[in-house]
Formats: sequence, C-alpha cells, structure tokens
Amino acid sequence: MPSAARASNVRQTNLALVLDVVRRHGQMSRSALVAATGLTRSAIAGLLAELTDLRLVFEGAPERDGSPGRPSPIVHIDDRHLGALAIEILVDEIAASIVSLDGAIVTSMRRSRSRKRLSLGHTVRDVAALVGRVDDQRRSAGRSGPTRQIVGIGVSVPGLVRRTDNTILVAPNLGWVDADLASPLAALLDNGLPIHVGNDADLGAVAEYRFGAGMGAEHMLYVSGEVGVGGGVIIRGEALMGRSGSAGEIGHFPVNPDGIQCRCGAIGCWETEVGERALLRRAGLPEDGGTPAVEKLIALIEAGDANVGRSLRAEARWLAIGLTGFINTFDPDRVVIGGLLGRLLPYLTVELEAELEARRFRDAQRTVPVLGAQLGGEATTVGAAEIAFGELLDDPARFAAAPSCS
Repeated sequence: MPSAARASNVRQTNLALVLDVVRRHGQMSRSALVAATGLTRSAIAGLLAELTDLRLVFEGAPERDGSPGRPSPIVHIDDRHLGALAIEILVDEIAASIVSLDGAIVTSMRRSRSRKRLSLGHTVRDVAALVGRVDDQRRSAGRSGPTRQIVGIGVSVPGLVRRTDNTILVAPNLGWVDADLASPLAALLDNGLPIHVGNDADLGAVAEYRFGAGMGAEHMLYVSGEVGVGGGVIIRGEALMGRSGSAGEIGHFPVNPDGIQCRCGAIGCWETEVGERALLRRAGLPEDGGTPAVEKLIALIEAGDANVGRSLRAEARWLAIGLTGFINTFDPDRVVIGGLLGRLLPYLTVELEAELEARRFRDAQRTVPVLGAQLGGEATTVGAAEIAFGELLDDPARFAAAPSCS
C-alpha cells in the first residue's frame, strides 16, 4: 500500500478513535485523551482541530485539577448541528425521534396504533406520516437558528434482521416474513438518506452499553421483554452480531420442552415463559390485551393482588432459568434488563436473586449484577440512532463531504 494511502487510513482511524472516546465519556481533557488513546499530544491537537472544523467537537475552558503546569482544555461533543432520525416500530406503537451526536433525544413523537395496522404497508405509511410531523418540528425549530442536519435513519424492529441487506427475516409478533421495510420507506420519505434496520434488543444493548447501565463494562448481556423477548450481547466492547448480523434472538432459545407453542412455530421458547404475554396469561388477563392490559397488570401488582403475585414468582423463576444459561455461556460483567421486564424488575428482584443463586456454579464464587436499563424506554431509540450515525463515526472526514438532509 502506498505511504499516502497508509497515512490516510491512520488519520481516518485516529479521527474515529478520538471521536469515539469523547462520546463515551461525554467530555474529556486533552491530557485524558492522550492517556486514553496512546496518541501524542501533538497528534491529539491536530485531530481535535480537524474534528472542530467538522463541527463534531468543541473545546471549552480549561479546568484546573490541582496538578502543576498549564491546565488542559476540555473537549466536548458538539451536539448542536447534526442529528440522526431514529424510528421505533413496536406492536402497539410507533415512534420517530431526532437524536443528537451525544445520544440525547432532541425531538420525539410517539403514537399508539391498532393491531389491525401491523401489516408492512400500513406500518410504512404510518411511520412516514409520523416522520413528516417530526421533520416539520425540526424545520420549525431551525427558524430561530441553524436547522439541524440529519445524517441518516435508523429503524428498530422486534424481529430477526439480516443487517447485510436490511431484510427482516421474520418478525413473529408483527406477522412479517422476508420483509423489505427500507425500500418502501425510502420511497415515501424521498430524502436520499441511508436507512439502516436493526433488531430492537440489539440496538438497546448498544445504547445501554454506550450511554446507560452498561457503561464501563467490557462484557454485557442485555435482555429486553415486551410482547416478545430479545437480547443483545457485548463482548470486549463489540456487539455480537453473528454470521449475517442476526445474533441475539435469545427469546427463541428453547427452555421448556413441555411448554406451549411460540409464535415463531417452535415449542417452549423462552418468550413463551417470560415477557408480556406470559405475565398476562398467568395473571388471568388477555395475553393480547396490549398496553391497557399491561397497565392493569401494573395496577394489580401495586395493589398486592395475590394472583398477580404468583404470576410474578413464575416470571422470576423462568427469567432466572434463561439468564443462568446465558450467564454461563457468555460470562458477562453485568446483565441489563430493559423493556417491560426492566419496568417490573423492582418487583422481581428478591425472587430472581434467589433463583439465580440456586443455579450458579458453586465453586466459581462469582456474582453477576443484574441491573435495570438506565435509558428505559429510550434505549432502542438511542440504539437506532447509533446505527444511523455509523458511517459518520467510522470515517468522520469522508462523511462530512456526503449529502445530508437539511
């Protein structure tokens, strides 16, 4: 490889590295960046100057830490100019949000929808209409200042996604098989922006690892339970994607050979024993009752209903059975629970910890903390924005020359 090409690759790698480190920490001094990256002070200075010109970072006033010498300037992510459009598709609702480069949600609209509108065609039209409203709000906000530029679109779906071509291989709870969501959505939006589709739990895992309860962990297991159950695994700081990008369908791991049939067609999947439908079924509520049934369940839990208490104990047992298998397989630093399961975690903790203790390796003498998702319901939105920002984060200088939606 010619030396000029090698130098360009090194510069690209180092720009991406510095931007990534600052994003992970929120803000850092130049001195801390030198320590975190292993680059020289002069290299850091040059890279920061370029990232500043690209409007990706800015340097604030130095802060004294008591050490001798001139204090180091503080580097911040510049969250004022760029954004990603994050779309979340769930069974009972859809959402569209604009997320800034620091992971903050700038604008968000969410609407409930009927389960009669789960088809791909209905979903695309409903999403496009919602995106139009969010974009109108973005442009309106720009009248009092610069309009935030949108660099890409990330879509979160509750299904098995082949990331190489954005195909939704199967989304059992939506009734989709081999679905191309990106093409019809791009045609309706007609803004020329790249669209990236990802599994909701995988995206939630990335968001919690980068900005939430997984910060500081090297290995993390993320489990999210809504109508279905999904998960994501982070190993050495990288999301485990599998051969075609569709790893993480932990909800369809078989746990009960004598169980009921899952919507995927198999018998005894984990999500037939944990998650929304299982909880509602055991509590005597309609398992397809959606949000109203879930809110009634929460009310019964808070009222101390005995039947719901038994449902929670069963939930904790089956949750522990699945978690134990994944903990033993992936050896994570921590487990993060999101979605409805995260919301219910305070009611499950005592039973869950007892069940996990009964199943752990006796001689290993290790405990794995199980934490509620810090980003809550925003995890998949922030994760969808992360895949939309992907090209920018990989090569900041090259992406700056690419078209964006203004």
